[in-house]
Amino acid sequence: MTSPEDLKKYVRDVPDYPQKGIIFRDITPLLGEKNIFREVVELMSRAWAADPPDLVAAIEARGFIPGAAIAVKL
Repeated sequence: MTSPEDLKKYVRDVPDYPQKGIIFRDITPLLGEKNIFREVVELMSRAWAADPPDLVAAIEARGFIPGAAIAVKL
């Protein structure tokens, strides 16, 4: 399994977007690698595997895709 530190190379920083002083974290490279995305879902869902929640709320647009995958996993 890839370490969380190694996964950072799949998240691209976009400085000054959408406005100056903001660093947007682009997860598109992560989504383009199915095995890496699978590992991210696995890592993020581990915390709740023993006692899965009744629902998963994926807040904001960048949360919809991983949130849905985590909900399916749990």
